[in-house]
Amino acid sequence: MLTIHAAPLVLPVGAAAVAGGAVAVDGDRIAAVGPLDEVVAAHPAARIRRWPGVLTPGLRQDRARDLLTRCYHPDPREADELGELPLWGEEFERIAATMDATRRAGSVRRGLQRMLRHGTTHLAGLADGDDPVLRTAVARSGLGRLPAGPPPSGPPDLDPFAGGGDLAGTAYGPLVAGAGAHFAVFDVPDEPALRTSGASSCVATVLAGRLVHRAR
Repeated sequence: MLTIHAAPLVLPVGAAAVAGGAVAVDGDRIAAVGPLDEVVAAHPAARIRRWPGVLTPGLRQDRARDLLTRCYHPDPREADELGELPLWGEEFERIAATMDATRRAGSVRRGLQRMLRHGTTHLAGLADGDDPVLRTAVARSGLGRLPAGPPPSGPPDLDPFAGGGDLAGTAYGPLVAGAGAHFAVFDVPDEPALRTSGASSCVATVLAGRLVHRAR
């Protein structure tokens, strides 16, 4: 069934922002991008999902390897002891020294789920030779893969904007008709607010046309 995702502001990247915009999705592809009234007129039978804030292309995570192989993502049941943020450096090494395959696989799966909750749809820099646990989890997640970009600085962060990049440099690619339906929605009024608030403001992530994260 064709679905229209509407938001107060659509930021396609590579084209002008669309106030009162929409993205029509047919299967796993984008059927149209434009003002809501025009998209609805072209697809009158489509169901409409209305979101707050801004709709953007899905984000690319350039620290995917570090986040999945050099960080531990605590289980919610460990929150009282370990917190909820990824553990890296000495804290990760302490846990890794006694971590069995089951616990490691759980950390990888949680890391991928938390990336989706930050609007991430594509992972950069994961090689075909990655170990089976990582390869299997990434394949099952449906997240896309991209070549590695410039090495980011600072500690690994689930927020793709943590390095200070703008949307054009952080998005996996533009929203255009015929492209894969990979996008995210953030509960902020515009791009400056998105960069200030960060990707934790994500309220929805769509991956290959499927709604894989919804915060409300």
